[in-house]
Amino acid sequence: MIWDRHAAALADFVTHPASRWRAPVAAVPRHQFVPQWWQRCPEGWMLHSGPADEEAWLAAAYQDTSLTTRVGPLHADHAKPDDHPEGWPTSSATLPSLLVRMFQHARIGERDELLDVGTGSGYGTALAALRLSDLQVTSVDVDPYLVDAARERLDRIRLRPRLAAVDATGELPGAYDRIVATVGVRPVPASWLAALRPGGRLVTTIGGTTLIVTAEKREDGSAVGRVEWDRAGFMRTRHGEDYPPASRDVLAVVRELDGEQVTTSPYPVLDVEQAWDLASMLDLTVPGILCGYAEEEGQRTAWLAHEDGSWARATAIGTEPPTVVHQGGPQRLWDALDEIRAYWLQHGELPVRGANVLITPDGQTRLARGSWRAVL
Repeated sequence: MIWDRHAAALADFVTHPASRWRAPVAAVPRHQFVPQWWQRCPEGWMLHSGPADEEAWLAAAYQDTSLTTRVGPLHADHAKPDDHPEGWPTSSATLPSLLVRMFQHARIGERDELLDVGTGSGYGTALAALRLSDLQVTSVDVDPYLVDAARERLDRIRLRPRLAAVDATGELPGAYDRIVATVGVRPVPASWLAALRPGGRLVTTIGGTTLIVTAEKREDGSAVGRVEWDRAGFMRTRHGEDYPPASRDVLAVVRELDGEQVTTSPYPVLDVEQAWDLASMLDLTVPGILCGYAEEEGQRTAWLAHEDGSWARATAIGTEPPTVVHQGGPQRLWDALDEIRAYWLQHGELPVRGANVLITPDGQTRLARGSWRAVL
């Protein structure tokens, strides 16, 4: 199989000609790390087998896109063609441009030792090992199969970084100059700061948001940095085979309920989950909100739900403001959303992007910009 020109084209697309990540992207056979993957279709998750259609395999593997490799507890490697798993994605091969950007945020030096949190397919680990060396890269993942499969696929291309199956929110093996996480955490685990050498740099995303945090460790054990203007969305860390079961089912319940409070709103109904800055700010304000959205024959409906029993539903025609907003439970979720949108209009932007970050040795993460404050 001639894959080299596809990898070279991918490198042209996702890196600058002078980038030190250009050669690794061009040299790694990404298709070998994703022999099978899942694709979401109207009928549900559908399995794709690379060896069954090599042309489609190369086209998918060398696009700048993420490929879902695990849904719920079922990895694509173990699936049959007629399998249609239900649930959330639990592992993927991240789009290459995002991997490169996360590594670039880390400002990795030639002698730095790197911890890659979230082995996944192993593709990002391969990029890092080529950019540095096997001895400088350690990668961890909670899933033993992912670690074993990545080790085997890395070995095929003669890369042998250190890999370990551990819960990344617990104790970590070794000490590092750089930690780059391709999973979302909230708050930052205290073990990460413990494993980071003074002067070392951490790059991660805050779970439930698209916020990238970069921070450098100080001698007192804390770390200071900022929320980057860049954006990234990663799966949250998990502690077992799957995420807690079926929490999204609560969204289905709110489709027909009558609210304890019925009001209107001045702002159009929108797909909150796809409005990344708005969704991130909402999750900081009310952590753990689930979002749903549908559009049919010009009518938009959005749902919000929280595990504490709070919920909201708004319906409108097109971009018109909703004529009715139903809300129930202990919190008024749509009111919280409207307050954020009002702030945005009044100030021209939301305060979280570019915010200063302080991470204490116990992992508490504090955000601040101007008079705005948040604690994770």
